[in-house]
Amino acid sequence: MIERLLRDRDGIWRQIIEERDLKQLTVQMLTSSALSLALYGAVLGASNGPLQAVSSFVKLPLLFLATLAICLPTLYLFNLVFGAKLSVLQALTLIMVTITVTAVLTLAFAPISLFFLITAQSYPFFKLLNVAILVLTALVGLRFLTAGMTALNDHQLKVASRPPALPPAVELPADKPAAAKENGAVLTAPAPVKRLSDIGGRPGELPPGERPASMTLLYIWILLFGFVGTQLAWTLRPFFGSPDKPFQLFRSIGGTFYADILQTIGRLIGG
Repeated sequence: MIERLLRDRDGIWRQIIEERDLKQLTVQMLTSSALSLALYGAVLGASNGPLQAVSSFVKLPLLFLATLAICLPTLYLFNLVFGAKLSVLQALTLIMVTITVTAVLTLAFAPISLFFLITAQSYPFFKLLNVAILVLTALVGLRFLTAGMTALNDHQLKVASRPPALPPAVELPADKPAAAKENGAVLTAPAPVKRLSDIGGRPGELPPGERPASMTLLYIWILLFGFVGTQLAWTLRPFFGSPDKPFQLFRSIGGTFYADILQTIGRLIGG
């Protein structure tokens, strides 16, 4: 599954466009991403001890899947409002592609993270290193999301640009002069074709339900996904666990994720 996702992107996009076996594909990606994130979470929690490692093993996959559950309805409903042809299952599969790519790339960094945990002996550095890894892998995963949405839009525009089938010919009435016979054949005229304006649209505009998804809306949704994810991560913390503090499953909600990162940078620079 992982190799196909990274090597055969066009095949994945075609499968999503055709809505072929999407439930099976989604379950496979869910399993792969949850396992990858769980293993990486255990590395994060190892900075505090075995209990924190087990806790982060559970909480890191939960973070990504809960963020997905919160943000998926927004992406689908806004595209529905703007007339885009995007099903719930297509939207879910596209986001799962993003999460799976992020999770697999994050797991690939696990040996590097573990190496610095053992050798650096600096909790602020270890914390910032892993935040940077998560941000980097998330950006790569989001590129897959935009690429997949672009492929869906290109397919939709290609289908819409195909010339419509010609209407059946209608035999002219015999009592009209135009209904002349030539070589024994009856001259016919094509049936009248409705203009786009006759069905409530504008020239060059696709009808609702046939339009491509809005890329601008997708970029706004990506920002929303990032803000929700970081705030949820702050709510579910700790994922790392300072070595000089006892194990805590959760901490009291206070401050913000961004303020904590700035404080960590200040401690690292100040020594």
